[in-house]
Amino acid sequence: MNKTDFFNELYKLYGPVTRARNTFFYTKKGVRLTDCYQENGRAILGWEGGSAFTYFKNTLSRGQVGSFITEDHSRLKKAVTELLASNRNIHFFSNKLDALKAGLALSPENTAVFRPWANTQTNWPEVDCLVLNPPLPWTDTVFILATKEELKTDKEKLANTIELPYALQAALTRAIYNLIKALQEREEKDWFIYDPVLTKYFERKGPYLYPKIPQEKYDDFLLHCLKLGIVFNPDYKEYSIVPFGADKGVFTKLKNSPFIY
Repeated sequence: MNKTDFFNELYKLYGPVTRARNTFFYTKKGVRLTDCYQENGRAILGWEGGSAFTYFKNTLSRGQVGSFITEDHSRLKKAVTELLASNRNIHFFSNKLDALKAGLALSPENTAVFRPWANTQTNWPEVDCLVLNPPLPWTDTVFILATKEELKTDKEKLANTIELPYALQAALTRAIYNLIKALQEREEKDWFIYDPVLTKYFERKGPYLYPKIPQEKYDDFLLHCLKLGIVFNPDYKEYSIVPFGADKGVFTKLKNSPFIY
């Protein structure tokens, strides 16, 4: 099911979402939904964006939105370098495919997608090119390609890069530091407590959930769960995410009304 159709179904059942907070949607009809979609990982730190939104607002309030020169993106570069524990250059793209293509053009054998709490066997500092999906809910057209500082870059291979306004770079910088902090705080014990219900339908790797359900049954499963107040990723080929910090009771209805496949 595509995302548009799925969220139209949510609207038909519960009306518009009036607030998104932590891992929950609150709807016009007074229903709270547990969000395991989390904007395809963008909201993995919560829908509020934490202090990242504050940094964005403060930058706007200072009027740093013109074509004049502001501080460069060295702060964001420093944050990405700390996240990946290796000196990095950063390049911005408007979609994941362009970022991956550029990484593969620069380093065909050593390019990957960085996913926090996953691929724990991967030594991230040793990967030449890493594509980052920034943990900020509304930046769905921003992807960061982090290349090793010593890796020789080619302008032709980075032809599809984009520029980002300083205010957005400030917000992304704070979001990356928030992610670094979360990586130190969240661990396996925060994910497996939901296994008795979720692993009937998903294979879990860290906080990420990959469907076990046959693809032809997945749309029915999505709608079944939506009626029980749970939102999973509508894209079968993508992952859903365990709702960090949510009470185990959010899955009680699914436990009591299991989906048969």
